[in-house]
Amino acid sequence: MVSALRQLQLDDLCVHQVTLSGQCDFANSLAVLRNAGIKRTALWTPMINSCGISEAKRIWDSAGMTAESLCVACLFEDEALLREQLDLSDMFGARTLVIITGGFEALKSAGHDGDIDYARSLLVERLALAAELADSYRVRLAFEPLHPMVCGFRSIVSTLQESLDILDQMDNSHDIGLAIDTYALWWEHDLQEKLKRAGNRILNYHVSDWLADTRDLRLDRGMPGDGQIALCDWRHMMEAAGYFGPVEVEIFSRDRWWKTPAEKMIEEIIQRMNSAF
Repeated sequence: MVSALRQLQLDDLCVHQVTLSGQCDFANSLAVLRNAGIKRTALWTPMINSCGISEAKRIWDSAGMTAESLCVACLFEDEALLREQLDLSDMFGARTLVIITGGFEALKSAGHDGDIDYARSLLVERLALAAELADSYRVRLAFEPLHPMVCGFRSIVSTLQESLDILDQMDNSHDIGLAIDTYALWWEHDLQEKLKRAGNRILNYHVSDWLADTRDLRLDRGMPGDGQIALCDWRHMMEAAGYFGPVEVEIFSRDRWWKTPAEKMIEEIIQRMNSAF
């Protein structure tokens, strides 16, 4: 499989800003990426807010980089918060706004905390509303299912199958695509067929690795090549499905990689490109 893959170049590599969020602030993360020759990133809203939106925009404009996405918006939050994320996406020129459902916490005010059937009943309606709001913006929405371990906390959609079924229920006028994350979906059955079904709806492709002894629900992702996910096989499936966009490295690693100098972490990612992912 690996021999049939295109050879990634630096311009095909996107490193999410959150990958360096343990070592860097907004400005320094961009500087480290740019100095390594990486021109693509996914912007992380908490880092923008910590910097201050106006200052972050000034820094971003001078960086000469491309924003593959802004992460992340939640369907179960109120409309005003979604508009804020859409505004930020357009302000920073993000190609997509990655959107998750959010967890039960956002439904407490409606008296439905912990009611997963009720939460699921909202999905098509909430996605349609998000799509209507996004119509007046340049950014596209990329819906992302998350791993079952965060079900009810970060998301109530855990499979690509469910995501596709939800999108298929929507009116064809709604332009919502998918963010595919290997860390969230690697365990799912029949992925090759499901990815082909997703086809041109795939807008983003996130990679990291699943450590066999993972010790945290969110913050112990592995560097590609250190875990159990066959990431080169994954890229073969993605390309067979028609996706030839950037490969986006997204690593949350509080106790290992975020304790490594940012420059060393980026050097390791680049060295593993085309061999581990």
